[in-house]
Amino acid sequence: MGQTTYKDSGVDLELYEQAMERLPRWMHRTFCPRVLRNDGGFAGLFSLDFKGNLFSRKYQEPVLVSGTDGVGTKLKVAQLVGQHGTIGLDLVAMCVNDILCCGAEPLFFLDYVAMSRDNPPLLESIVRGISDGCVDAGCALLGGETAIMPDVYHGDDYDLAGFCVGVVDKPEAITGKEIRAGDLVVGVSSSGVHSNGYSLARKIVFEKAKLAIDSYVDELGTTVGEELLRPTKIYASLVRNVLNHYRVKNVVHGIGHITGGGLLENTERILPPDVDLVFKQAWEIPAVFQWMQRLGEVPHDEMFRVFNMGVGLTFIVSPYYAQAIMDMAKEAGNQSWIIGEAVAGSGKSRWAS
Repeated sequence: MGQTTYKDSGVDLELYEQAMERLPRWMHRTFCPRVLRNDGGFAGLFSLDFKGNLFSRKYQEPVLVSGTDGVGTKLKVAQLVGQHGTIGLDLVAMCVNDILCCGAEPLFFLDYVAMSRDNPPLLESIVRGISDGCVDAGCALLGGETAIMPDVYHGDDYDLAGFCVGVVDKPEAITGKEIRAGDLVVGVSSSGVHSNGYSLARKIVFEKAKLAIDSYVDELGTTVGEELLRPTKIYASLVRNVLNHYRVKNVVHGIGHITGGGLLENTERILPPDVDLVFKQAWEIPAVFQWMQRLGEVPHDEMFRVFNMGVGLTFIVSPYYAQAIMDMAKEAGNQSWIIGEAVAGSGKSRWAS
């Protein structure tokens, strides 16, 4: 019958080694002095010496904050376009933006890439995007795992998962418990669809409207593929700036990352049981959402339940500081608006009647 090798099963170890040789430079560019080099080791090492941290604080009671996420079926769009250089940045954004909601400084990031076969250029493109996201977020790409699983994935299919660890001083952790009646909600602009709702977006665009990935859309000023691959905004520098200026308990009472579930569900999850958030649509809905809603004849409430609709992050703050935080957002290149107010209630988010 002859000998059987790993390569016969679909895993080429020589090609795998070629892929691995491409990755260290994209990791090393994200390293800070707290990373302890362990190239080729079984795990990444990160020092808990917080001298010189990016938040410019000394941690009295450091608490580690962790988050994990993926990018959903936005992967299918990247595969259709054949461009994989920003999907890794999306992965970092989805994880980092979550831990920012606790007021955490992102420390390091780990990735997991699962593929059907070894493809060194594709893997490098993905990891380079992850590296770009880590540079933007100010965290180290400490390590990762690449799994080749030909019986699970097929052709050019692959999947991604990310894992982020950060730190916050326990007395200043943002949990939403400090939200009180009279607080204002500052909404910060998204960069587009971000990385949620792509099963619906793809159904609208490709199945119902029968558009191609390279179809040009006049009202968007770009192609379908370029719009749907627009990278998720990373809010680390903005949150860092706000929290460096203001102590949490007196100013920022809650932060919400607006992902799947939309504005209401993602703010309601941090509310105390005796406070409601009442929202008003004080911003213009970006063209991409108006376009998809019209193409798919999607109900208004469904759009706001699935997509961010132009608001990617919310700060729930003491009203005196709302304008100052909006000014910081503007300086960082973000639009922002007062989109809601906290009132006495029962822990719900709702629209103004």
